[in-house]
Amino acid sequence: MDSVDTNNTKKKSLKERFLLVIGILFFVLYLVFGLAVIFWRGLGLDMSNTYRIAFGGIIIVYAFLRFIRFFQKS
Repeated sequence: MDSVDTNNTKKKSLKERFLLVIGILFFVLYLVFGLAVIFWRGLGLDMSNTYRIAFGGIIIVYAFLRFIRFFQKS
């Protein structure tokens, strides 16, 4: 029997794999930074608690928007 790809999936090129890893890496970095802004008091940001949560939330939402847009392109 011949080895036939029945899933109709194509192999990703080296460039596509690299961009996938970079996209996931930046998603994780933005997510961790947003959580650090919210929960890490020693970060050095002189903000009230409400503004810390809002700023961290905006960063986390931005991370998810980038993540969704990244996979819609590919």
